[in-house]
Amino acid sequence: MAEKLLNDEIVGQIKDIFGNLQQEVKIIFFTQPEDCDYCEDTRQLLEEVAMTSEKLALSVYDLQQNGEMAETYRMDKAPGVVLLGKNGTDWVDYGVRYAGIPSGHEFSSLIHDLLQVSSGDSGLSPKTREQLQKLDKPVHLMVFVTPTCPYCPQAVLLAHQFAMESPWIEAEMIEAMEFPELSNRYHVSGVPQTTVNFGAGTVVGAVPEANLLAEVLRVVAA
Repeated sequence: MAEKLLNDEIVGQIKDIFGNLQQEVKIIFFTQPEDCDYCEDTRQLLEEVAMTSEKLALSVYDLQQNGEMAETYRMDKAPGVVLLGKNGTDWVDYGVRYAGIPSGHEFSSLIHDLLQVSSGDSGLSPKTREQLQKLDKPVHLMVFVTPTCPYCPQAVLLAHQFAMESPWIEAEMIEAMEFPELSNRYHVSGVPQTTVNFGAGTVVGAVPEANLLAEVLRVVAA
């Protein structure tokens, strides 16, 4: 049996935090048997997290063998993670995505996201909510991070809050070192970097929500 990734103290802390989970959350994990250095570790991490609360459920799929499921959730990377929230009896896809293992500082992003998705509330300011509700075009956010970056979780959580607020937005954490071809394509020289609509816009650093909102609106209006 593999050694646990989370020690008893951390598990205890997570259980305390997850006492605040409101609705159930489904964690959907996409793996692949080859060319995926972190798939097994990511799966183990998610399994250990899911075991900390009865309100968390983990489903595992193979990116190639379960192609229809991958297409449904627009997932083309492994390890890949999708978080679904609950609205009554229906599962809701808020567009919250992870590509790469949420380890190091990004582990806190995962924990915060589970709480946020469970609440069904983005937590954004009224002004930002109002602007995002006016969107009528797709917006894709890629937040490039590394596990050692202490400022990256702020950028990841903000992008995921945007995704939760608007059905037009999908936001993906991308572990820059696991996906170097993407990092090169979008000229990532420092993290966090949020790329809007595949290079149409860029925000560098962990910025206030007003800054990200301005860039999203600029790209959509272009």
